[in-house]
Amino acid sequence: MQLDIITEHEVETLKATIRDAENIIVVGHKSPDGDALGACLAWTEYLRQWGKSAQIIVPDAFPDFLKWLPGSEQVMRYDKHPEEVKALCQQADLLFCLDFNEMTRLEELQEIVEASPAKRVLIDHHLNPAIEGVVTVSHPEASSTCELVFRVICQLGDFDHLNQKIAAPIYCGMMTDTGGFTYNSTRPEIYTIIGMLLTTGIDKDKIYRNVFNNYSQWAIRFRGYLMSECLTVADEYHAAYFTVSRHDMKRFHFVKGDLEGLVNEPLRIKGLKFSVSLREDDRHDNLVLVSLRSVDDFPCNEVAAEFFNGGGHLNASGGKLHCSLKEAEAVTQRAILKFSNRLKA
Repeated sequence: MQLDIITEHEVETLKATIRDAENIIVVGHKSPDGDALGACLAWTEYLRQWGKSAQIIVPDAFPDFLKWLPGSEQVMRYDKHPEEVKALCQQADLLFCLDFNEMTRLEELQEIVEASPAKRVLIDHHLNPAIEGVVTVSHPEASSTCELVFRVICQLGDFDHLNQKIAAPIYCGMMTDTGGFTYNSTRPEIYTIIGMLLTTGIDKDKIYRNVFNNYSQWAIRFRGYLMSECLTVADEYHAAYFTVSRHDMKRFHFVKGDLEGLVNEPLRIKGLKFSVSLREDDRHDNLVLVSLRSVDDFPCNEVAAEFFNGGGHLNASGGKLHCSLKEAEAVTQRAILKFSNRLKA
């Protein structure tokens, strides 16, 4: 099966760019998820096989359930080390942008990265990339950026050098960005890649447990509470949404990652097509973080763009609203009504 995704010219350009670089930075987006962190860790480990050292930089914290990933302890957070990150970006001569399509996804880190004199390489699977690089690997049809990282490594001729420190983060990113291969994962090549990754000896079942069966008892109680007390189901429109308040986060000792994937849970309701999570930001007033999930051909990304200042993929998108949680509920209700004909279809 053909796994090539870049041209021969791009292969040679990428090889030469890596070969000539001395100070390399690998950057992931704000609130890095399994795909962003997995791609950064796998690509950085791969660069080490070139004899290169690279520093991973992310804007802020990633979920606790990803801290088992090999190399995660070496990830540098801008919110914890702003001056060090700024210096590294100024000194860099090569910068890899992984799993984000525009610099705004870096938020407070954006200005620092944009000011870097380094050459850029983009590897990403989001629509409409707005980052120019010496090589741009942009494939929105891909399951994940981790899939693209794997395919680039193979195309550079280095599959035989793949080790578990590369394979495990790649598998983790592919798994988390498809909800355990339950959406955006019907293309046959995805399973060819999984089979190839398994030849390195990674334990896919353990990876699953590390990610999805790694909650505190408070997180389990919180998830149950939200589905019981905070879920609104609009049966007529095959849609649902739930709210997460700061008060409830404090009550259930919330830590980042506790609600990962919960937006998918309402989709287990028979006939449901669309699910929305509305969560108050735990640091900023009047900021609501929005996650959207859908099934079949209902366009989360269109809803996110029109109502939630966001975007993403057909079945998985995100956004944010600068308002109260109550006002965010009203926006969600308007969105459901606006798309009611497509939800009823």
